[in-house]
Amino acid sequence: MAITLRSRREIELMRNAGAVVADVLSKLQEISRPGMSTAQLNAVAAEVTSQAKAQPLFKGVRNPQAKMPFPGVICASLNEQVVHGIPSDNVKLREGDILSVDFGARLSGYCGDAAVTFAVGEVTEEKRLLIDVTRQALETAVAKARPGIRWSEIAGEMQRLAESAGFSVVKEFVGHGIGVAMHEEPRVPNYVSGELLADDIVLAEGMVLAVEPMINAGNCEVRTLKDGWTVVTKDGKCSAHFEHTIAITKDGCEVLTAN
Repeated sequence: MAITLRSRREIELMRNAGAVVADVLSKLQEISRPGMSTAQLNAVAAEVTSQAKAQPLFKGVRNPQAKMPFPGVICASLNEQVVHGIPSDNVKLREGDILSVDFGARLSGYCGDAAVTFAVGEVTEEKRLLIDVTRQALETAVAKARPGIRWSEIAGEMQRLAESAGFSVVKEFVGHGIGVAMHEEPRVPNYVSGELLADDIVLAEGMVLAVEPMINAGNCEVRTLKDGWTVVTKDGKCSAHFEHTIAITKDGCEVLTAN
């Protein structure tokens, strides 16, 4: 696989795109409250993106399983929804929900991509732990990423963290390289498999990755709803999702989508 190494100039352009992504996710967390629809959140994300003169990455993306291109600027996934939840006027936030928001933007030809899961009001201890462990999995990857390390070492740490808490790592969806396109090489899994060990990724300065652990409260199995987009846990238990775009640097890594 051909992995593109980005120059410092390109990374700075990606940091600018990442700042738009961070602003949108921060704003949505700030305004979310019970009774608000996910379509309202989508509209705010669209407005903030437009004001920044950026383009949303997800809207219009096609999927062979779905009859329609993705209609939202954000993916808004509630509770048992893992990823690719479609924003809707009919879906309103309720006290005790957890909401995963995934958002990407392109600015000056370069992309940024990030996700966050947050509580709507007071939530159960299990939901709070799920959010915390998923965030910690991403933080672990950021802390360990540096030139020369094999990705399987990082993926193993993320997987052990999730499983030691009694949770499971989603295997159907993984992170990815990112640059001028939203999805570039390599695939960046959050768990260790024979496939990864056989063709491991050795991190190098200039790599830019979207690292995005998705962790389920129950087992790892998921299914896609009839809309062809929304992915849910098969057992109906909650899922959480965190993501950052990171650049591998000489001494470690930099988060390009930090708030």
